[in-house]
Amino acid sequence: MVSVIQKLSPHYSFAKWILCRTGLYRYLHPTDDELRTKGGVPKEKPAKGKHKQQNGVSGQFHIPRSIELDLETLPVLEQDVVHLRYFTEYQWLLDFSIYAGIVYVVSELFHFYFPLKQEINLSMVWCLLVIFFALKLLSSLTVLYFQSEESIGERSMVIVACLVYLLIAMIVLIIDERILETGLEDAYTSFNVSASKFLTEQGLPSSGPASKIVVKFFLALSCGVLGSLFTFPGLRMAKMHWDSLKYCRGNRVMQVLLNLSFVLPFILVILWIRPISRDYLTVRVFQGMQQPLLTPHAFETLRLLLVIFVVVMRFALMPVYLQSYLNLAYDKILDLRKEAGRITNVEFKQKISSIFYYLCVVTLQFAAPLILCLYLTLMYKSLGGFSWAGVFSEAVVLQHECAADDVETAVSGGTETAIEEGEFNIMESAQSLQASFSSLKNVFSTEVYKGFLGFATWWSYFTLFATSSLGIVYQSYFNKT
Repeated sequence: MVSVIQKLSPHYSFAKWILCRTGLYRYLHPTDDELRTKGGVPKEKPAKGKHKQQNGVSGQFHIPRSIELDLETLPVLEQDVVHLRYFTEYQWLLDFSIYAGIVYVVSELFHFYFPLKQEINLSMVWCLLVIFFALKLLSSLTVLYFQSEESIGERSMVIVACLVYLLIAMIVLIIDERILETGLEDAYTSFNVSASKFLTEQGLPSSGPASKIVVKFFLALSCGVLGSLFTFPGLRMAKMHWDSLKYCRGNRVMQVLLNLSFVLPFILVILWIRPISRDYLTVRVFQGMQQPLLTPHAFETLRLLLVIFVVVMRFALMPVYLQSYLNLAYDKILDLRKEAGRITNVEFKQKISSIFYYLCVVTLQFAAPLILCLYLTLMYKSLGGFSWAGVFSEAVVLQHECAADDVETAVSGGTETAIEEGEFNIMESAQSLQASFSSLKNVFSTEVYKGFLGFATWWSYFTLFATSSLGIVYQSYFNKT
């Protein structure tokens, strides 16, 4: 796959295709001559000698804010976007996530027919890299608000969002698991028992590496940080959704799709609330039926498939959202016409050109949270021991537990043989080292992965939907006032 990336990335790019092949168009700012003509500003005479730079910057003049003019449009082309800020990072994240997805699909197909035996699922390494790149880019976008002296309001909002989500995470973590199906209790118990056993085998008697309250505190702290990273992407998503509904006012089908894509993350959030999701679908037997609607395995599989459907639907509607952002250039001119006074030609053109200049930043704010949620879900599926065929089968094969048991059996057998022979050689040392790694691997059992990755997946969708909903409420209030 690395070779494929090297050969194909210069010629084929999904990131470029979204921006340049989906019909997006941008608004061009008018020339100075057009502004002079529409604004009634006489052409300045050529300056000579020492008077060349007097009266401010050469070529700068004032025009009425209520100037009437039509903006020209131009399709978004590749030669235009390659110079935009964060284009390289945006292209790398989207293209690498596509390649990682291909690796994951191929690995899943291969492991379906040939289960893992004494092997590591390398697709998890690719998923982990995608998550790392997404978090890195979201962090770099958030750090920008702390580097600029003019971003005091944005900086304060990020800090407040971090503290608010920290408080919400603390509240969520004390909810009984019979209500919110996080799996953290089983994960902590399994991790504590396995870690204690591993430390005891290494000659370090211990009752556990960390207390439950310490684990939950750091988990809540990481949830607060993730919530702060999702603050402005969620608000941007809300703004684009609101504008998209306005521009698609005459298209009922598109409005339904847009609203559906916005509401589906909320459906995902409530699927982790046991009384109204799992118990209702897998325990309750309705009148006239002999069994529940779904089996537990089918419920887990449908929940995973719904996550993928949400992400695919959001990306399918991505050109609509991006075009609504590019249309802000025209909206700014309409809002400017309602104001009194005058504005310089430079400021007028900057209001229009700045929208396109930050296109890749906005695209990253849209795509990075979705990619992060998707690959957290894929890791949750694979490391949590679930199956894509859970709808059709009654049992789920936990492949890593089988692989771990096989490794432990093979290692223990090989070590006993070597000890019986009494030969301390390189093979015995390697087997001892492999036994230590196998014991360390058993510390992170399926229950541990299922609990922590499941909670991370749920929290990601919760913060994304909560911030977007807050943005929609703000947009509704702002438009009414």
